[in-house]
Amino acid sequence: MSARDTGTRPRRLRVAAATALLPVLVLTACGSGDTSGTGPAGAQAFPAPTDDPVGAVGKVDSVAALLPEDVRRAGTLRIGSSIGFPPGAYYPNGQDEAPAGQDIDIAEAVAKVLGVRLEREDASFETILPALGSGKYDVGTGNFGVTTERLKTVDFVTYVNDGQGFAVKRGSTTLTSKVTDLTQLCGLTIGTGAGTTFEATLTAKKGVSAEAGKQPYDVKVYAENAATLTALQQGRIDVVMSTINGLRHQAAQPAAQTAFLGEYHRLDVGFAFKKGSPLTEAFQAAVNELIKDGTYTRILEKWGTSASAIDASQVNPPEHT
Repeated sequence: MSARDTGTRPRRLRVAAATALLPVLVLTACGSGDTSGTGPAGAQAFPAPTDDPVGAVGKVDSVAALLPEDVRRAGTLRIGSSIGFPPGAYYPNGQDEAPAGQDIDIAEAVAKVLGVRLEREDASFETILPALGSGKYDVGTGNFGVTTERLKTVDFVTYVNDGQGFAVKRGSTTLTSKVTDLTQLCGLTIGTGAGTTFEATLTAKKGVSAEAGKQPYDVKVYAENAATLTALQQGRIDVVMSTINGLRHQAAQPAAQTAFLGEYHRLDVGFAFKKGSPLTEAFQAAVNELIKDGTYTRILEKWGTSASAIDASQVNPPEHT
């Protein structure tokens, strides 16, 4: 379940409003990203919905009190964001405008409940988790899926349930049925994002082909979602593995060039923190406050991701098996 900056442009610091007295930015995929701003398959043609479920959110003192005193005093949090494609986080009007998406709205709403501002910096997906450990960011977003391996070094506060899925070029006859077993991919070339749960899954399971007596599948890793989709359209890969919500959204666009092959594996998705962060309790309480007051439901309805709703936020839940 997943956004990117390839390092070809300077990273930009965005200060996102997160209190009722400041203007609200319509903000920002388990794990892929793309800050290229040039995604094919209609990604950049998708306008941001105009409704604003975040606008009425205000500070909740009992929740804000869970923040460390130094954070309350500073009134800001540094967030590393991986911006990719809708509905998670993307640029509807190019990189000179504010990003939009489900992840953006949820992060903004949480910050408003906590009474802090988000100092947002675009970052490549694969660099955010290491940067948390070094203290560069207080929190990271990028549709980060909660996995057993990641839980060894990172803390998570969950806010949706997304996961892993597959898509092919529209009209492809190479693979036409829902992927339920990776042996269905034997002999094919799969494109996915660097540093993602998708890359980890495909790498860990590569031996299934030999066990089945079939030709192994090949994995090509891309730094940007745009590059992955371009490779699919040009026939350099046969299938894409990425987020369920992202692939479903792409395939549903009027000018879609992809066909969604269904869900493969569900994962909880969460805000990421360095191990032992003192922020997790406050973030969990803020997400649960949004669930309780209905803002959370309205955000997911806005972005068409209601199927990814959770009943309650958790800190470091075990990976779904």
